[in-house]
Amino acid sequence: MIHKFRPVALLLARVAVGVIFIAYGWQKLFVNGVAGTTQFFESIGAPIPAVTAPLVGLLEAVGGAALVLGALLPVAGTLLALNMIGAIILVHGANGLYVDKGGYEFVLALAAAALAIGFTGGGMLAVDDLWKRRGSEKLAATAH
Repeated sequence: MIHKFRPVALLLARVAVGVIFIAYGWQKLFVNGVAGTTQFFESIGAPIPAVTAPLVGLLEAVGGAALVLGALLPVAGTLLALNMIGAIILVHGANGLYVDKGGYEFVLALAAAALAIGFTGGGMLAVDDLWKRRGSEKLAATAH
């Protein structure tokens, strides 16, 4: 019985987590701006901040959109999780677990969610699933 709800649960999780990543990417690119984000990246000792700051903003925005759409999920999920591990190492790790103290609990949850979504097929209305179906339909059609 529970397997019937799995596609809907994955869709809801995919959209929710994707929207969070889009919001943080948007913030880095357009609210704080690339210059402000670069300045922050310099202050935390991020490598090559003039390059990594816009790339991280772009990754979060585009990767979040990929989650929402259910497209390239293993790639998007892995890259977003690695991004969050970087945030733990450079920003949140020294503050402990709890988010109210600047800790890494939220970032760790986002990393885990991105990986889980990335490797579970994305659920209902995932573009990846539609591509797989079309591919298998074409194979079946050419086999006959």
